[in-house]
Amino acid sequence: MKAQEVKDLRGKSAAELKALVLEKRREQFNARMQHGSGQGPKPHAVREMRRDIARLKTILSEKKRSA
Repeated sequence: MKAQEVKDLRGKSAAELKALVLEKRREQFNARMQHGSGQGPKPHAVREMRRDIARLKTILSEKKRSA
């Protein structure tokens, strides 16, 4: 995610962010299943998925604290 994308995420509602977290979790799960069958994605893609989920969760917690 680029800095501009993170700025856009901060403008979204908590419900939209939760939906994005679920979507990223599904992608991560699918990547793990592909890896188990020997046709996994590149390692950097898995790392980016983890970091994107962490970014989304951070923004969600910031919204909770400010509310």
